[in-house]
Amino acid sequence: MTGRHDRIYPRDFWQQENLRYAGPHHRLEKCARLVNRLAAGRRCDLLDVGCGPAALRALLDPGIRYHGIDIAVQEPGPDLVEMDFLQAPIGFRGQTFQLAVAQGVFEYVGGAQCEKLAEIRDVLVPGGAFVASYVNFGHRRPHLYEPYNNIRPVADFAADLAEHFVIRRTLPTALNWRHQEPNRRWLRAVNLRLDRDLPVIGPRLAVEYLFVCRPRPRGAPGAGR
Repeated sequence: MTGRHDRIYPRDFWQQENLRYAGPHHRLEKCARLVNRLAAGRRCDLLDVGCGPAALRALLDPGIRYHGIDIAVQEPGPDLVEMDFLQAPIGFRGQTFQLAVAQGVFEYVGGAQCEKLAEIRDVLVPGGAFVASYVNFGHRRPHLYEPYNNIRPVADFAADLAEHFVIRRTLPTALNWRHQEPNRRWLRAVNLRLDRDLPVIGPRLAVEYLFVCRPRPRGAPGAGR
């Protein structure tokens, strides 16, 4: 399974598209729970790659200093930089970070996946952590959203990820008969607490996957160069 086209959408498209994610949603809440656990009460800096309207910021513990980059930033500020990171290297004013997040991003990067994973690795300090999401296109009835331009099996995404990171955990955002985030309150609550992969059920019912990773040092075995 591969992407249907290589179209890269411009800033005007994302200015409107990002508004769909202005409020908390299931994947965002689950990602925030993981990040807060990784921070473990320590003061640290986080880079949100493809931050959209920066909705993640409101869900983080107070000790996590938030920084976001996106092609379309609704409300610019000192912790948000508007940049087209498909055309420029991922970074934030030369800063390094203990934590990085990219959720809802890699389905839209065309053929730049490996390059952008390497750039995220390079902005993390040794021992830092990266949380990434990727849609499970192997779902029993996959929803292929028209703007997706990087449609691959989850195993292929994980293989590229492993070139630059050590994958510590893989878990579904949610298990759902339909390829969409759960809407019922009780089902959302159950899935928020689902913290491990289910090898038999997951490949058919996982909506998306979250990967919790540590950066590989440059030049280490398995690290992309």
